[in-house]
Amino acid sequence: MIRESVFAGQFYPKDKNLLIKQIESFLKGKNLKCEHKAKGLVLPHAGYLYSGEVAAITIASFKLADIIVILGTNHTGWGKRASLSTADIWSTPLGKVKVNQELSSKILEKTTYIEGDNQAHRLEHSIEVQLPLLQYIKKDFEIVPIVVSPFDINSYIKIGKELAEVIKSSTHEVTIIASSDLTHYEPQEIAKKKDQVAIESIIELNTKKLLDNLKKMHISMCGYAPTSVMIETVKNFSIQRAELVKYQTSGDTTGDYSQVVGYAGIAIY
Repeated sequence: MIRESVFAGQFYPKDKNLLIKQIESFLKGKNLKCEHKAKGLVLPHAGYLYSGEVAAITIASFKLADIIVILGTNHTGWGKRASLSTADIWSTPLGKVKVNQELSSKILEKTTYIEGDNQAHRLEHSIEVQLPLLQYIKKDFEIVPIVVSPFDINSYIKIGKELAEVIKSSTHEVTIIASSDLTHYEPQEIAKKKDQVAIESIIELNTKKLLDNLKKMHISMCGYAPTSVMIETVKNFSIQRAELVKYQTSGDTTGDYSQVVGYAGIAIY
């Protein structure tokens, strides 16, 4: 089964040549070293006009594994709470991306909460928008697409531990991407202050601190669930550091700083 692109022409160009041209514009003139292998990334998932440069620069700044687990946000509320796509292929204007069936099957077999489900993926953009950027920059790779709804912290820890165990049993290296935007529709200076707190919690790999700060400061980070799972997964591996690669808001594109959305590219390696 093929999961056809749903948001081409909305979040990013439907025309292949225009899409390539836009991605190239994000990277033009950037001196990106790409020295380290990323175990985890946090990438934004808004329209490319607003967040595409943040995501593209973050992806292009690191070496990624040939299998990429993409943890998406559940914006629709549909499907299972942790939904692994049962499609064989995801299609975009840049071509087809295979779902790694071996790792997907092991995850479904060995984890407690993750279930095979396509309903959560039908009208969800948070995974799809990452694919053309990865196709252009990374080229050859396979994915394991999982949409994650909110759980409690103990469940995030359990999912992360179980995912790590499955990944460690694999013969392939894996990079884990959490797809999330940050503060939604607040004035620029307020959004930046709130986002800084969230970013610091992620860089510290401190899920509890992240969740506590989101609640205490009313930070409207849509992808805190997939980000929490990503943090709890990579903590089971040898990690040297985490860093903010790039941050900006929608206001930096539109010039309207009265109601912005925050976007961060974060790498863990």
